Amino acid sequence: MTLESLRNDIDALDDQLLTLLNQRMELVRQVGDLKRTTNTVIYRPEREKQILDRLHNQNEGLLNRSAIEAIFLEIFAVSRNLELPEQVSYLGPEGSFTHQAAESRFGAMSVYLALPTIRSVFESVETGRVRFGVVPIENNQEGVVEEAIDLLLEKDLRIAAEVQIPVHFTFATKAEKLSDITHIYSKDIAFRQCSRFLNDYFDELKAEFVPVESTSKAAKLAAQQPFAAAVCSSIAAKLFDVPVLFDNIEDSDLNRTRFLILAKDFVNQPSGHDKTTLIARLPNTQSPGVLAEFLQEFNARNINLTKIESRPLRDGATFRYWFLLECEGHASDPDLHEILNHHSAEVKLLGSYVRVS
Repeated sequence: MTLESLRNDIDALDDQLLTLLNQRMELVRQVGDLKRTTNTVIYRPEREKQILDRLHNQNEGLLNRSAIEAIFLEIFAVSRNLELPEQVSYLGPEGSFTHQAAESRFGAMSVYLALPTIRSVFESVETGRVRFGVVPIENNQEGVVEEAIDLLLEKDLRIAAEVQIPVHFTFATKAEKLSDITHIYSKDIAFRQCSRFLNDYFDELKAEFVPVESTSKAAKLAAQQPFAAAVCSSIAAKLFDVPVLFDNIEDSDLNRTRFLILAKDFVNQPSGHDKTTLIARLPNTQSPGVLAEFLQEFNARNINLTKIESRPLRDGATFRYWFLLECEGHASDPDLHEILNHHSAEVKLLGSYVRVS
């Protein structure tokens, strides 16, 4: 066996893969034709999960589940764009972690719109300028994104899916030596989450730490200045062509951010591994036992509540709150369906979707 013969075998397999992918895309095109005649939604996260589960369960090769997902999520994205090109907005700027989250689900071929605020992403979906919007909802180190939660009450949108990505920061610079660096740019939260690395490497150096509005802006500034550096995402360093000197400089390798994919009038079918998000505006929450009685209904039906956040109503009354709740299961499950029917006047369903973890 020679290197040349192995490469020839790989080339032959690549040829077969191309043929099979084109055959798949032809079937996808036919599916798209059928969906257009019935006005059926193109993006189906629960169907994609079924395919990934099936492939993982029958896999006997070297690919692990993460590798299978990475390959097939891109195939799914290309397939969806063949059916109907998708326009997706996200909290910008370009190269942000939200951009990374959007591309992880919608692929490189979708049409992306970077917007400056979370509100503008909500409004782009609400007005129909885009089909989907991607916003951060919480970080496991810093907590929830309050603006996104408040807009879930204010706007009439649905949650189509959730995405979780690990937050990895890189140290990018065009400088040849650390001692040459005069300025380090990043978002204030990134400085905090990479404090150990920065203290270890720059405690005795004279570099100035300069907070900016985004890690993407930091990468852009580092690209323009020969003795500057950026603490940024790898996608931002690549976008602005700044060499990466160190990877994964964050203090915690467990740092993860969760994002929501928003849409209008979107309903997922049950996948068997779902999460449901609700908004509850209970009457007389200052009366003893009202909230406890409501939550007890979930416990009595063995429904696992995974999150509850209280937010002020801001309706002029003093200290009144509404609640964002997440629980395991699909809204069509009999027990959860019963709760929703019983509290139809007080509870708003934001969506049932495939649970990431």
